[in-house]
Amino acid sequence: MNKIAVIGMAGNSAFMSVEKFHTAGETVAASAIHFEPGGKGFNQAVAAARFGAKVSFFCAVGTEYKQDIEDFLIRDGITPVLVQKPEPTAFATILTDAEGANQVTVYQGPKLSAADLEAFESHIREADILLLNNEVPMAVNEKALNLAKESDTYVIWNPAPSVPIPEDLIRMTDLFTPNEHEREGLSSARDVIVTLGAKGCLLQLEGETLPAVKQENVVDTTGAGDTFNGVLAACLSRGDSRISAVKTAMAAAGLSVTRKYAATAIPYASEVKKD
Repeated sequence: MNKIAVIGMAGNSAFMSVEKFHTAGETVAASAIHFEPGGKGFNQAVAAARFGAKVSFFCAVGTEYKQDIEDFLIRDGITPVLVQKPEPTAFATILTDAEGANQVTVYQGPKLSAADLEAFESHIREADILLLNNEVPMAVNEKALNLAKESDTYVIWNPAPSVPIPEDLIRMTDLFTPNEHEREGLSSARDVIVTLGAKGCLLQLEGETLPAVKQENVVDTTGAGDTFNGVLAACLSRGDSRISAVKTAMAAAGLSVTRKYAATAIPYASEVKKD
């Protein structure tokens, strides 16, 4: 079926280009500014859709930007399921320096509750893969995971940002995709693919490290991990082998860092060279 359900955060983002990052008390002038919708789950949903998956995305929004978020998702063929709350919508500022490194500050905005999942339950039950991350309350992920297990929906959990995850939820999850820091505390996980940035990925089950293709022209690393996770889910949901899926996801993430910004930098499947 190639159906993916994604739960996460969405809001507006302001990207600013700077020559270098601040030191304490310093004011730095930006040479450019760009606005676009974003968020970890939002970007993952976009990445999965651009690689052919039929995607539904669930998040909370606030008192502004709802239409911008919906319009962006719909343009990529994603079904948005947005719960509106009275607080301001999430907002992020992303500074990118001349080397392509970034610093991110996020106002997280309104939060989903476990009760809100009633509006998304059918999407989880009908999906081949449920993609989770840590930008929503643990109670939401816990309920979503239980719904997925009742329906034999495969669960990929990207444990970012890093927060403690209860052991029973770790053992229930099919696949975790942490970076090296986020890997801590996942010793009881049944399956882990560790993203190593420019070094590639470590596949726990296979005991193999797949090297990344070196990129000479890194422009902006924002959203590379989200691209990896969304593309990985899309490839696995259509039946690609794990190694093939990881290679494609790494190639997509590698291409994304050669472009500015996050969601707009995510490539389409036709742009990524096949292994």
